[in-house]
Amino acid sequence: MAIPFIADYPMPQPETFPANRTSWQPEPARSALLIHDMQRYFLRFYDAKGALLPRLVDNLARVARWARANDVPVIYTAQPHEQPASDRALLNDMWGPGITVAEPDQQKVVDGLEPQDGDIVLEKWRYSAFVRSDLKARMQAAGRDQLIIGGVYAHIGCMTTATDAFMNDIQPFLLGDGVADFSEAEHLMALRYVATRSGCVIATESLAPLSLAPEMGLSRDWLMAKMQALVEDGSPLDPDENLIFYGLDSLQVMRLAGELKELGVPVGFDELVRVPSLNGIWALIEGRRLAA
Repeated sequence: MAIPFIADYPMPQPETFPANRTSWQPEPARSALLIHDMQRYFLRFYDAKGALLPRLVDNLARVARWARANDVPVIYTAQPHEQPASDRALLNDMWGPGITVAEPDQQKVVDGLEPQDGDIVLEKWRYSAFVRSDLKARMQAAGRDQLIIGGVYAHIGCMTTATDAFMNDIQPFLLGDGVADFSEAEHLMALRYVATRSGCVIATESLAPLSLAPEMGLSRDWLMAKMQALVEDGSPLDPDENLIFYGLDSLQVMRLAGELKELGVPVGFDELVRVPSLNGIWALIEGRRLAA
């Protein structure tokens, strides 16, 4: 049985999250961040024109930036593209061959969420990230006993990993709006299970607010910081240069439009792509705010 096509559904909002049985709170000095199976293979089953996938990638990218800024280890899981039938074992009966040798590019982490220097990438062989990996040993060596989990699929690998963490005396925190699933019902089921049986459900906003710092708000510096994060070599941005030359793609433009809308500036995707420079985008933002 292959993974089915996944119809778009609204990302759950924090006010709809289930109540947690525990009062645990994530602490940067105790935490590690696990970005679970955010590979092209698993994400290709989502509606490419829907709102769920861009929101998921954006939320996880924000949490990853928070983690790196706070010295929280960032760990990825990624299934290999060469999986002998004997290694997949029972997974073959449930899901088929998975990523194959014929499609190695499907193993890559989705654009906008790529591992950075210093991040850890674990080969993933089973639902739980702890099985056939040294995740527990790495966390113990780093003195980490909390695991923040985001990615896909919520009710399979993410929920199982959270439960496995709990069984290993590691406090798991599932990002309620930083995971996605086969359906809204299964997404919410995973949140309920973790909140009431094995960990805590938390919101992206609790770790990484939309503005990079509370005092910064929506400013040109905020926009510059967001665009600068796209430059892989860290070189300074020319504010009049086309941002496509720095790596800006359509998915990132769509996420930027969504963030601006949440910050009270209704700017559309088509408007942003017509002014693809830092100065052009900021002039558009200022004009829209003045009009409002």
